[in-house]
Amino acid sequence: MNKILSFGIPCYNSSAYMDHCISSILEGSDYAEDVQIIVVDDGSTKDDTLAKAQDWERRYPGIVKAVHQENGGHGIAVMKGLENAEGTYYKVVDSDDWVDADALKALLRQLRRFEELGTRVDLVISNYVYEHVEDGKQNYVSYEALPKNKIFTWDDIGHFSMSKYLLMHSLCYRADVLRDGGLPMPPHTFYVDNIYAYVPLPRCRTMYYADIDLYRYFIGREGQSVNEATMVKRLDQQFRVTRIMMNSFHLFDDIESSRLRSYMMGYFTMMMAICSVFTKLSDEEGADERLKQLWADLKEFDARMYRHARYGVLGFFTNLRGRAGEKTTVGIYHMASKIFKFN
Repeated sequence: MNKILSFGIPCYNSSAYMDHCISSILEGSDYAEDVQIIVVDDGSTKDDTLAKAQDWERRYPGIVKAVHQENGGHGIAVMKGLENAEGTYYKVVDSDDWVDADALKALLRQLRRFEELGTRVDLVISNYVYEHVEDGKQNYVSYEALPKNKIFTWDDIGHFSMSKYLLMHSLCYRADVLRDGGLPMPPHTFYVDNIYAYVPLPRCRTMYYADIDLYRYFIGREGQSVNEATMVKRLDQQFRVTRIMMNSFHLFDDIESSRLRSYMMGYFTMMMAICSVFTKLSDEEGADERLKQLWADLKEFDARMYRHARYGVLGFFTNLRGRAGEKTTVGIYHMASKIFKFN
């Protein structure tokens, strides 16, 4: 049977929680044979992740596929899943996250309808929900900027607020969109989900927004990649990802749709702001100079992108100079973190 949707689940020492992720997809899809689940063991060393993945494959042959690779990091595991994907569409679910059953059923109905009608849709967008460990509150992220329940193009989108950019959690790409242009995923690097949610967008000509709360995950756990202390420690990786995004497009020359260009410029500006803020939070030797070099390289690469990123409201308030400016920037960041609960 032809597969309509392939899920890629990158796993690294994930034995303690991967079962819930896999079972949520199986149960939510009613064990459908046109769904594929690719469990990618990214060279796990501390537990029985690979053995568990292989056991799931034995129990559900034709649906679950276990794949092993030497440790390459999250992005390489995402691409290994894509390499093995047989579905028309591809969606990534991290091994400690899960999907909502009713929402998955609704998504599958829509994808199957596209196939029955012979309708090409390059990107299907859905909502995500994050549950904050500290206070147990749930945050539902939906997209008022997008037309609902209709196929649309980038020229139909509205304005996105900074707290509601498209993230990997919300994206279900047509697999050939990802394959045809490639994805520059660096090995052993966190935060590559930003590349995944940015670089393929101009290849997407038709989109569909399913207003369903599909993707679920916890936020606020110690050691999590978006935890503040962890992000400070991995500042070099944040810079690496931001550089890849910078070098992917001259946005004002390469992107035809003015609305997509505006969206991507906003997203990239946010990435530069993150680099600026976490440099101020870091006591790593040479961090300030590295930030200065990043801004200088952006200015040399594309002066218009530099001006928009550096001198817009976000760029201004995340690059205030002097000790007082630094305190103001960090204070604004912490206030935003409390309001939006993004880490």
